[in-house]
Amino acid sequence: MESPFNGDVVKGKVALLTGGGSGIGLDMAIQFGKHGASVAIMGRRKDVLDAAVSALASLGIPAVGYAGDVRKQEDARRVVEETVKHFGKLDILVNAAAGNFLVAAEDLSPNGFKTVMDIDTLGTFTMCHEAFPYLKKGRDSCGGLILNISFHNSASNWYQVHASAAKAAVDSVTRNLALEWGADYDIRVNGISPGPIADTLGLSKLAPQDIDVEAATPLYKLGSKWDVSMAALYLASDAGKYINGVIIQVDGGLFLSKPRYLPKESVKQLSLSLEKKLRPAAVGVATSKL
Repeated sequence: MESPFNGDVVKGKVALLTGGGSGIGLDMAIQFGKHGASVAIMGRRKDVLDAAVSALASLGIPAVGYAGDVRKQEDARRVVEETVKHFGKLDILVNAAAGNFLVAAEDLSPNGFKTVMDIDTLGTFTMCHEAFPYLKKGRDSCGGLILNISFHNSASNWYQVHASAAKAAVDSVTRNLALEWGADYDIRVNGISPGPIADTLGLSKLAPQDIDVEAATPLYKLGSKWDVSMAALYLASDAGKYINGVIIQVDGGLFLSKPRYLPKESVKQLSLSLEKKLRPAAVGVATSKL
């Protein structure tokens, strides 16, 4: 789809994206690059990073890839420092690295729970901590920006107690850093909470083919990686310069939804029949009070 933004909305900025070698992270890197930014991507698999950097370079986007684990402070510090050394500065940090899988709570080991907490929550804070000295120096029209990727309804999700807890904590980190770093250092910190996004590993892992995810979404369709990237561009552009501490839901309204227990076609018929059934009783009650 064609972008609604001008091609230079993030011109001259440098963005570092964890989990940037594939999926939503890579698409955000592409869109940042297409709109004028230089991008660094971080991930644990060097072969995936190399392929992603090649894809970015083929689009004319200045890009580098650094292998590293967001759970390790020494890796986080090294990647941030290498990014600044290569491009001269850092304006945007996107924390998109995450881990998730379906498992009933009683079957989830404490170590499995800890692993996801470490990647999602500890990893997010560690990257923010290491990027902070460079982001606080970003005093252009938008200042420094951190984008933390959450997911739909981080408060609770079936068979995802580990990821729900981790992302709820990430949302809390987002709001707390927005409060402190926004006030003292002009660093905006926002979140993006994607719903079911087509052609992603997350959707294939968390929504088996026999589950109709579209039917549970008010817009009756899946989102795309493009949708998430456009939200990121908005927050990174001058249009978003007064937005801080917000977690944007990019989920087609899924956060509003509850399981549909009654077919829509039956609602009107049932409502009318109930009204007819209850009307005489209601009249009797009113008459008895006269």
